[in-house]
Amino acid sequence: MNRRGPKVKLARQLGIALTPKAARVMERRPNPPGQHGASPRRKVSGYKKQLVEKQRLRAQYNVSERQLQNAFAQAIRQTGNTGVRLLQLLELRLDAVVLRAGLVRTIYAARQAVSHGHVTVNGKRSDRPSRRLKPGDVVALAPRSRDLVAFTVPLEVARPPAYLELDREARSVRIREIPEREQIPVQCEASLVIEFYSR
Repeated sequence: MNRRGPKVKLARQLGIALTPKAARVMERRPNPPGQHGASPRRKVSGYKKQLVEKQRLRAQYNVSERQLQNAFAQAIRQTGNTGVRLLQLLELRLDAVVLRAGLVRTIYAARQAVSHGHVTVNGKRSDRPSRRLKPGDVVALAPRSRDLVAFTVPLEVARPPAYLELDREARSVRIREIPEREQIPVQCEASLVIEFYSR
């Protein structure tokens, strides 16, 4: 799902930097947007805490409500901690792996790169950002896209998490394993999201 509208406003509303520009703006203006953003906040209900946490998770992965519901339904069918399973399912989406590998700077750019055919999975072009990957899969830039500035500049400063193995020369990344919770760089209290969907 590609969100329209100002990303910085959304970032300030949710309290998380979704893009590098949002991070710069939020240093100067950390309060929520709007006329009453800087005023003291009223007491927040339990429901609103759960709702905001769910919206924060959606925004960080740029997924629709239906996609998040489907991921939750799949997570509760698996064994183990449901919150961790949910994050793992989202983290192994193709657009999320492209972002974590450092091929692009934002989740929005990752989605666009995949949709426009700049990315291959195991040597075959894939244009579905929601594609679920598994350990052993290799994600790479398509041959015609490897020298584009949009990809080479972010790659210079890329620091992928330990569950990904980046090959800068080949412009590719291999998924070593399913990530643990501490390896997933997402600001989210997953238990609140689970509580929201379990109502």
